[in-house]
Amino acid sequence: MEAIKLDKTDGEGETIDFGEGRCCVWPSLVKYYNQADGVNWLEEYKARHRAGLEAQMIVASFSKRFFSEHVPCDGFSDIETLECPSHFFEDELMSILNMEGRKGLTWKYYAKKILYFLRQQNILKKLKAYLQRPVEEQSFLEDRVSKTHQQANNKLCVRSLPTLALKKNLPSVFIWTSRALAKRTYPRLTFCEVTLAFSPFPRPLPGAVLIDQYCNPLSDICLETVQAQIDDIAAKVRQHLKSKAPRHPSVAPQAGEALTVSEVELQRQVLDAMNYVLYEQLKYKGNEVDYYNSLNSYIRQVLIHRTGIPISLSVLYLTIARQLGVHLEPVNFPSHFLLRWCQATEGSSSIFDYAYIDAFGKGKQLTVKECEYLIGHHVTEEFYGVATAKEVLQRMVGNLLNIGKRESTDQSYQLLRDSLDLYLAMYPDNVQHLMLQARLYFHLGIWPEKVLDILQHIQALDPSQHGAVGYLVQHTLEHIERRKEEVGPDVKLHSEEKHKEVCYSVGLIMKHKRYGYNCVIYGWDPACMMGHEWIRNMNVHSLPHGPHQPFYNVLVEDGSCRYAAQENLEHNLEPCEIPHPDIGRYFAEFAGTHYVANAELEIRYPEDTELTGAAVQKTHAESKE
Repeated sequence: MEAIKLDKTDGEGETIDFGEGRCCVWPSLVKYYNQADGVNWLEEYKARHRAGLEAQMIVASFSKRFFSEHVPCDGFSDIETLECPSHFFEDELMSILNMEGRKGLTWKYYAKKILYFLRQQNILKKLKAYLQRPVEEQSFLEDRVSKTHQQANNKLCVRSLPTLALKKNLPSVFIWTSRALAKRTYPRLTFCEVTLAFSPFPRPLPGAVLIDQYCNPLSDICLETVQAQIDDIAAKVRQHLKSKAPRHPSVAPQAGEALTVSEVELQRQVLDAMNYVLYEQLKYKGNEVDYYNSLNSYIRQVLIHRTGIPISLSVLYLTIARQLGVHLEPVNFPSHFLLRWCQATEGSSSIFDYAYIDAFGKGKQLTVKECEYLIGHHVTEEFYGVATAKEVLQRMVGNLLNIGKRESTDQSYQLLRDSLDLYLAMYPDNVQHLMLQARLYFHLGIWPEKVLDILQHIQALDPSQHGAVGYLVQHTLEHIERRKEEVGPDVKLHSEEKHKEVCYSVGLIMKHKRYGYNCVIYGWDPACMMGHEWIRNMNVHSLPHGPHQPFYNVLVEDGSCRYAAQENLEHNLEPCEIPHPDIGRYFAEFAGTHYVANAELEIRYPEDTELTGAAVQKTHAESKE
């Protein structure tokens, strides 16, 4: 913390005067303060200092408590009962993560896990609150609006709907609590007018961004920034529209009024302008080359890279259209998400009264028959109906679930775990996905107590699952019993006779002779300790020394963890950092030529630190000769 100036205030005790540079001290915390209000900065500083000490104490304890296992579900209980302000606690975690240099790797590792947990819990609460709202108040573009924004929305609706009503010679008295009540109050207003007037103003909180935030909780995903980018695109569309139709109502909407374009031809002009700006000027396109990349599903990444999949591009397209006064509706079409645009009487039930917009296909407008050509088969009329907010979010999460199942390089299955959390937040009693979650945790060997809770819930929902549930319960209980039998860390010494063949030590950066990958050693065994099936599958017996040689646990640069034979490893003459997500679990520092074991790893390999230092010096000297 940089030096601060203490000033006396009139009867309010000491405050900290940060002057014009105040925002530079805690730039990430500015949003929590109203600059117009008087703030006792000394008290704020003290609270921030206490939160920092508490955060440091908890982070420091995690390595000792959870080195031997994945942080359990109840491992975060201390954090859930914090007495300090959560934003100060998070700020200290961010300070740890942003420490410069190659030291503090273990602190950074656990600070990241804690911050990940805190932010995901907060986002999940927002999602659940959103899902509990009445259906008519849900929009798949909107999260639960803050109280301040909701008050602004109330004022907008009270202003804008009576204005629309007066234009149609309707009474000006307006009392509302929802779109449905607004429509009942003014039956002669179109559904489009009511919906647009009811839309949050000035900044709706995109529901699609909640998914992005949950799957990327450590990224700086600012909802205001996302909205500003969308506003900028809408401004470009207005500019282009003005050059074609200067008097178009979308060009210069009245401040504070909901914009509604009722005539189909005027709506068509807006959509034509949108297609030009989005696909010709800004070069947005469907990502056909890397369709199954998870980035295509995140609205922020769609805005950055200007590419996506049908549903993410449709969310963007629909948002811009609504800002310009054109009411489009989401269509949960099989295999290819679409939007629909009414060409006839508002709210028509005939699927032939709509044009179907393919945002993935540069905004092309399709007929019913062309929609079937798009996916290659006939579908019933129900698939052309409007998708609810929950259905749209379900499909977005379902896409991420499928991608998570396909990813083979991520051994932590983080995307699959995150998307399962989101799906079960929407559908907590879905047996299929509950079983998938239980099997995933069982496969990863984590959270056995939570696995038992999930299995108990499945059995209550569907007793026919007793066979699969019974199998998992039995093996999960065995896992818990084995964990209870662990008496302490297994200490391994190079000086012992049975370890005399072990040539390498933890912290050394190695290269695999056959596959060429770079890695760092974080554990070793005097001989292969894997089972016969693994040895057979990996063809270990084909090695000259077979399984009867030292084997090493290594963290690989591609993010995987492997078990490599000694004869397949060699010193890396150009040692480099290994970008592995678990590097901080085992090492405290990257020393330029090797990694330094943290306190917990050093307990298990007490002689390795000295041996690693000597090996590095010897290798460095030999490379100079």
